[in-house]
Amino acid sequence: MGLNTKHGTIKYPAFFPDATHAVIKGISTQDILDSGTTGLVVNTYHAIVDKTVDIIEKCGGLHEFMGFNFPVITDSGGFQAMSLIRRSPGNGKIIRDGIKFKIDGSRKSITLTPENCIQTQAKLGADIMVCLDDCTDPGESQKEQELSVARTVAWAKRCKEEFQKIKKEKPLLFAIIQGGNSKELRKKCAEELIKIGFDGYAYGGWPVDGDGKFLDEIVEYSASLMPDGMPKYAMGIGKPEDIKKCVKMGYNMFDCVLPTRDARHKRLYVLNGSAEKGYEFVYMRAQKHETDSNPVSDSCNCEACKNHSRAYLYHLFKQGDSNAGRLATIHNLTFYSKLMEELHPLTLLR
Repeated sequence: MGLNTKHGTIKYPAFFPDATHAVIKGISTQDILDSGTTGLVVNTYHAIVDKTVDIIEKCGGLHEFMGFNFPVITDSGGFQAMSLIRRSPGNGKIIRDGIKFKIDGSRKSITLTPENCIQTQAKLGADIMVCLDDCTDPGESQKEQELSVARTVAWAKRCKEEFQKIKKEKPLLFAIIQGGNSKELRKKCAEELIKIGFDGYAYGGWPVDGDGKFLDEIVEYSASLMPDGMPKYAMGIGKPEDIKKCVKMGYNMFDCVLPTRDARHKRLYVLNGSAEKGYEFVYMRAQKHETDSNPVSDSCNCEACKNHSRAYLYHLFKQGDSNAGRLATIHNLTFYSKLMEELHPLTLLR
């Protein structure tokens, strides 16, 4: 099972690391490919702020620019409505027409609308575009959740209209289901988006509550609202145990910053069948690794595990050498690639 795109078939389940600024910090495109990673997510908002959209377009799009001939998703920038504005209102304002962001605390601002969101993603050359949405925290008030759903549906309709104007070979277009922790609003949002018609649907919003507990019930309910046989994208869900739950719920696509961010913070994933979650962390900041001649994982064939010991990786981090983050990131991405392979049989049961 999989999804055909302009740059290859996405095999389910698929995990797409976040290459937010069209790069995964500290590693090359070849490193990404060697890890078994078969797709990336690039952020539309950050491409606009970085002023790289026109540069990337002139270079032939993201694939040519990055030397990455696999599927690329361009996130809409709707997540930043929550992370930058809802959590810090001084950073901008969510308006009827779109999302107005202040830039670096100055008076300068940019407004992300459904139309320029799609236009930008087209310039970037995405394989999968995502509609602009109004992303919320589950703890937001009922009124805010209702407004979010109304905006998300209205913006999705405008995104679809702008998308239909694309004359060259069209990518795929996904819509995001919002509604916070309300089943009623999730259902309303999903039904309205399905009426418009998209190539795939995604769970939107923060997937954990204020105590950090994964919102199993609403995440599963949202999956049940998405048409079977189509892409079901659990946006921002990245803990291995949560991905496994979501695959059983019917989701088949995932993205998250966790594996790359954890790698830079000296936290590496290692499969362990006897552990409760099926894996454990190796913390490379721990002094016990200073003379440990073992690889990070005996069952991993990444560059770090094949060629280096825990002692050497510990040394690289201690020295502040850039290869420390590089090798750790390659390892974590390889772990996630293996995890997707192990979970593949579960997608065949859906």
